[in-house]
Amino acid sequence: MTTGTHTHDTHTCSTCGRKHEVGTTTQRLELQRIELSVAGLSCPGDAAPLAARLERLPGVREAMVNPVTERAVVAFDPGTIGIKAIIGVLEEWGIDVGRTVARWRLKVPGLKCASCVQRIEQAVEQVPGVYDASVNLATETLTVEYTPKRTDLAAVRAAVRAEGFDLGPEPIRPVEEAALPHEDSNAREFRSLMRKFWFAAVVSVPTVVLSYPRIFGLRDLLPRGSGVLRLVWGGLGLLTLAVLLYSGGHFYKGLWAAFKHRTADMNTLIGTGIAAAWLYSTVAVLGPSLFPRGDLAEVFYDVTAVVTALVVLGQALEVKAKGRSSEAIRKLIGLQPKTARVVRGGREVEIPVEEVVVGDVVVVRPGERISVDGEITEGSSVVDESMVTGESLPVEKHVGDLVIGATINKTGSFKFRATKVGKDTVLSQIIRMVEQAQGSKAPIQRLVDLVSSYFTPAVMILAILGFATWYTFGPEPAIVYALIVFVTVLIIACPCALGLATPTSLMVGIGKGAENGILIRSGQALETAHKLDIIVLDKTGTMTKGQPSVTDIVARRADEAFVLRMAATVERGSEHPLGEAIIAGATSRGLELADPSDFEALPGRGVKAMVDGKEVVLGNRRLMDERAFQLDDLAPDADRLADDGKTPMFVAVDGTVIGIVAVADTLREDTVAAVRTLKHMGLEVVMLTGDNRRTANAIARAVGVDRALAEVLPDTKADEIARLQAEGKRVAMVGDGINDAPALAQADIGIAMGTGTDVAMEAADITLVKGSLRGVITAIQLSRATMRNIKQNLFGAFVYNTLGLPVAAGILYPAFGILLSPLIAAAAMAFSSVTVVTNANRLRKFVPKGVPV
Repeated sequence: MTTGTHTHDTHTCSTCGRKHEVGTTTQRLELQRIELSVAGLSCPGDAAPLAARLERLPGVREAMVNPVTERAVVAFDPGTIGIKAIIGVLEEWGIDVGRTVARWRLKVPGLKCASCVQRIEQAVEQVPGVYDASVNLATETLTVEYTPKRTDLAAVRAAVRAEGFDLGPEPIRPVEEAALPHEDSNAREFRSLMRKFWFAAVVSVPTVVLSYPRIFGLRDLLPRGSGVLRLVWGGLGLLTLAVLLYSGGHFYKGLWAAFKHRTADMNTLIGTGIAAAWLYSTVAVLGPSLFPRGDLAEVFYDVTAVVTALVVLGQALEVKAKGRSSEAIRKLIGLQPKTARVVRGGREVEIPVEEVVVGDVVVVRPGERISVDGEITEGSSVVDESMVTGESLPVEKHVGDLVIGATINKTGSFKFRATKVGKDTVLSQIIRMVEQAQGSKAPIQRLVDLVSSYFTPAVMILAILGFATWYTFGPEPAIVYALIVFVTVLIIACPCALGLATPTSLMVGIGKGAENGILIRSGQALETAHKLDIIVLDKTGTMTKGQPSVTDIVARRADEAFVLRMAATVERGSEHPLGEAIIAGATSRGLELADPSDFEALPGRGVKAMVDGKEVVLGNRRLMDERAFQLDDLAPDADRLADDGKTPMFVAVDGTVIGIVAVADTLREDTVAAVRTLKHMGLEVVMLTGDNRRTANAIARAVGVDRALAEVLPDTKADEIARLQAEGKRVAMVGDGINDAPALAQADIGIAMGTGTDVAMEAADITLVKGSLRGVITAIQLSRATMRNIKQNLFGAFVYNTLGLPVAAGILYPAFGILLSPLIAAAAMAFSSVTVVTNANRLRKFVPKGVPV
């Protein structure tokens, strides 16, 4: 974002006659964040060194690379470095950036001036999130590429308009469909890897057979040391060279990129291993006299072909599994409708959803998806919001209610006024938040990155030491044993499994949360949530519905309907929330209210007015005492209601108290069951409220919380959280995300209760789209399940390498005569990553337990 002051003058263009602004700008540049695809990142272990390389760029403040989502998020100073320079580094690394962008071609009518083309292009490229803008003067069109998560066509239109032009009325057209680019790139990568695998696999069959003629009964046809065998093996050398160049070409591309940046990764290990096997075999064929025995003893072309085939197959299966990991985000993206039916010029027209602007009247028919967010202006219906909120029951909608884009209209037809479009809709915000969270790191990942940074160099050193040891002390032919150990050690090591262990589980876990209406801001939040000790629940709006309502009517000398009607009628002149609740209670019971006269508010005590020629007084006990009204047997009822956390209001007609109307902010239906479940999960539950201690204790008893913090002012809620933390506890604060912002920020985890389209995403670490305590339980259970999954992955990856490397180095040979084959090592290495990703995908079956319905 750019802000600043601008001093300017204008000149008139000699070509087009338009006035253009010229001058100087004093700019104050703020950090921009850009998200780029790194599809094709050859090794998950490359993520940490690539992020470090990006952070060394001048102007780059922070860079995160996630090997599972295949996204790089870079925060940079646009005054120091541009997007193209960042992309250039990724391309130097050997990555096909494959930018995840929307590409649109827009008509710019009246564009006749060649000197204006550059001005429009520069203006559009200055819009945050725009990658490229190109103007074709001949066709009067602008082609723009941008990230939908960062900007939209409205911002592009504004930039063009600022240069004195406007976009034409004809429909704007996408240059290409790019709704699910990540899925498409996954599919392309999978197909490419499978083609490489099949080529290597086909070559492997004759290579294995002809490499060991004695084993396959060809000893007489291909006798050892014969010219025929040498010629056959020479042919295998050419075949396997083709495997190296085609099926294993990406290993060497990655190896070279890593070498240029003075690092090493999986490509280094695999590429070096299979190349060493091929080079040894080729030298053995061309110059057998160079070896101690002086004859054509053995070749390892089969290692080159089979290892390449197995590793590539493992990579293909890994890509396939990673595609399943991103299913949640693809589902969210797929919810967005492509078109909308709006009223333009008095008639209904169907337009691309990108063209809907705030204020448009949108028409929705039964069975259709709602295109954008808005407010119903005509009609009513029942809407299925489960895909956004996680709430399974459809919601009734009437005039004045808000609707969320991408939800499904079930029954009636209605019209609504668009209030949020493009990147501002709830769905777009959810997608953006989920993708950012999936691309973030959990604290445990930093330790893994540190270990991974030393792992590959350590493997290289171990392989060289193994070769030297076996060549020096091993049995004859020592060179053969040494080569086997060298290649096997390089191949069996798997930094990929370590690199995938954490981000894959985070991706699935955060995506699963989104499916349940739980938006988790970061991997750190997900990891912290499983360590919580105390859950602090703000009473109003969290444990309760946030709106007072009539709960009890106690009648004396009249029936309940008459008591409520008198109370509601006298409150018609009041604007107090309790009065509104009493009126709503009477209206819901179908009572017809009269028109009060001589209304008078009695601050802190109640109200009075004339109703049907009678003086009606409604107020608390203090008002009754002031007027010397006899409460008789109503006093115990008032005390009982107060003890239950309700507000009793006495009703008196012509000096006689006829009853009590009690009002309270009632508990949510699932509050008691949710508190019970949280306690069963081993968490201490604390209620935070501004109510007096008597009322707070009454509610605490009814709900079953462990502690009630009463008479807490809004500006001291954060202090109460700090006191709990001072006890050495990890504390989560659950509030509305707006009024409780300081307390949410103070807590170890802030959980915001969202309602409908009012999603307070910026206020907390976790946002519950549907305001229900069920989401708190699900979020914590999901956090625990995800962390268990991560630890399982890390345990498996570390155990695999801890056991595999010594075996590959030949530790079992002295005692058992066992030397691991490079082919077995390749199979183990190839499927270790697949195992990690498959285990992470088990989280997709996560179902919360004991959550109240």
